[in-house]
Amino acid sequence: MAPASFHHITDTVCVMDASGSLGFSLVERLLQRGYTVHAAVQNHDCELQFGGLSCDKKKLKILYADPFDYKSIIDALRGCCGVFYNFEPPQDQSSYDEFMTEVEVRAAHNVLEACAQTETIHKVVFTSSATAVIWRDDRKSITADFDERHWSDINFCRKFKLWHALSKTLAEKTAWALAMDRGVNMVSVNAGLVMSPDLSIENSYLKGAAEMYEDGVFVTVGLNFLVDAHICIYEDVSSYGRYLCFNHVVNQHEDAVKLASMLTPSAPSHPQSFDQDLRIIQQRISSKKLNKLMVDFESRPQVEN
Repeated sequence: MAPASFHHITDTVCVMDASGSLGFSLVERLLQRGYTVHAAVQNHDCELQFGGLSCDKKKLKILYADPFDYKSIIDALRGCCGVFYNFEPPQDQSSYDEFMTEVEVRAAHNVLEACAQTETIHKVVFTSSATAVIWRDDRKSITADFDERHWSDINFCRKFKLWHALSKTLAEKTAWALAMDRGVNMVSVNAGLVMSPDLSIENSYLKGAAEMYEDGVFVTVGLNFLVDAHICIYEDVSSYGRYLCFNHVVNQHEDAVKLASMLTPSAPSHPQSFDQDLRIIQQRISSKKLNKLMVDFESRPQVEN
């Protein structure tokens, strides 16, 4: 049984953008839990992917919402009590570069402003990234584990062209500034590398992967766990601030090889020395705050008859 701090409101929520792996999985799980869902997508072609959902599609409303078209965002949020926001890069520019930062920041600003103008919204769950936490010039000298209280340094990210980290950091900071200014109840989820079916070597999160590994902060998160975390954070009235979200640390050679093989299945494997095979990097990142919140979370469906 869920603790008293949990509340399950069978009401209407918006998932934006619902076209990616995380958005689609959130839509499906929310429907299973009895919510009515506004699935906001940037492309009308995305509607076809929802046809195979094995749940009550009567509670699903698919809406077109361009993060740069304020009116379309307002329309998607109308009547919703909660929002799950995650940024999906435009189809014509799927990889991160220095220009993507401005795009993601503008999108975050528009969505949070629209949430502030929608009186029915009582909570926003904002998907960010662990890359908005770990990249700093002093990261090797920090004695405590990295956690939600840390922020990536913008100048450091720009200097080493860590565009994914730069975009996520600036977009999240923009969202927090606007949420606090407008009185929006926002919580952020700083996710590790998402182990979704569409993960590839081209994923911008992987820039600096070797350094993350050596620093003990290379973390991944299963898609189902990430979805559970979002819903737990939304439903628990005690959730607040930022939450680092991961359920695996890549800190030994075997893990790194397994991930590399998955990302580049056609690449030849290279034998390593016995010492390297046994080396374990000390973990220097913590998700205690989220783990404590999720200890009693029931992830199974809660469809109401």
